[in-house]
Amino acid sequence: SLLVGGITFAGSAVAAAKLQEIVSGKPILFPGQHVLNALMVAAVAALSALLVIRPAQPVLLVAVIGLSLIMGVTLVIPIGGADMPVVICLLNSYSGIAAAMTGFVIGNDGLIITGALVGASGIILTNIMCKAMNRSIWNVLFGGFGATAGPASEREKLMAKRGVRQINVEDTAALLAYSRHVMIVPGYGLAVAQGQHQVQELAALLEKRGVTVKYAIHPVAGRMPGHMNVLLAEANVPYPLLLDMDAANPEMDRQDVAVVVGANDVVNPAAHNNPQSPIYGMPILDVNKAGQVIVMKRSMNPGFAGIDNELFYDPKTAMLFGDAKKSLTALIAEVRQVE
Repeated sequence: SLLVGGITFAGSAVAAAKLQEIVSGKPILFPGQHVLNALMVAAVAALSALLVIRPAQPVLLVAVIGLSLIMGVTLVIPIGGADMPVVICLLNSYSGIAAAMTGFVIGNDGLIITGALVGASGIILTNIMCKAMNRSIWNVLFGGFGATAGPASEREKLMAKRGVRQINVEDTAALLAYSRHVMIVPGYGLAVAQGQHQVQELAALLEKRGVTVKYAIHPVAGRMPGHMNVLLAEANVPYPLLLDMDAANPEMDRQDVAVVVGANDVVNPAAHNNPQSPIYGMPILDVNKAGQVIVMKRSMNPGFAGIDNELFYDPKTAMLFGDAKKSLTALIAEVRQVE
């Protein structure tokens, strides 16, 4: 119980620090990391055995707690920010397991039942999230995903030479106002900018003009499971308009415009097109199939995978740079003026 609880507490603190960008979201790796973790597991097992034999030794208890906290840090720091949704699910299951173990120790049936439910649901959700990313839990925990971008491939060099096409707010407003079908793809950038209410207001304006507006939600968009769903629900976006990935992708080729607001890796066509890409094989939202793509982003910086996004260099894509909330506010004002 102490071991699992210590790992959960320290690991959650590291995950929170990565999400708040207090520490780097990239994997933090050092030589012998896995060996150190294995040695600490062996040390905790040995100390636990000694604690059973000599329960009156408080120093052993303190040592177990200390090692558990250190393990929580060393197990989570090698995991990149892109994998934090999976880590959060796993840590949730750990907290349930720790509670259930405590229940067995003190003979509390309530703790056992509650802990078992939380632990089981966390493991199930972890498995679902891993499948959504087309990765195993072992790859998430030990893969160091996003540690380095690696040397640019010939394909990436060619895209960089091609450059990107920019668009201003006025042209974006006209494009959206005269469209028939628009798909909005929210990402973490929308959450950072707190622009969910502006997205809803823009969608409402377009709907008044007869435009059909829907939202495509990737299961790992944001920083935790269901992040985008909760964010848009806060802005009173009708739930039937929120399409999961399997429902949204078949509709992409019927969209006049796809508007990507703060999303990156979850819309990167390299997941389909580039076998050398670290995200190759990950299911993505196929926004490149829409007639036109508008990407609202602060800069050309890569996502947590640390790679260039092929979508940005697509001839159909136009970049609207700036803070998502400010850009959306300006778009709302311009759409109102379109006749």
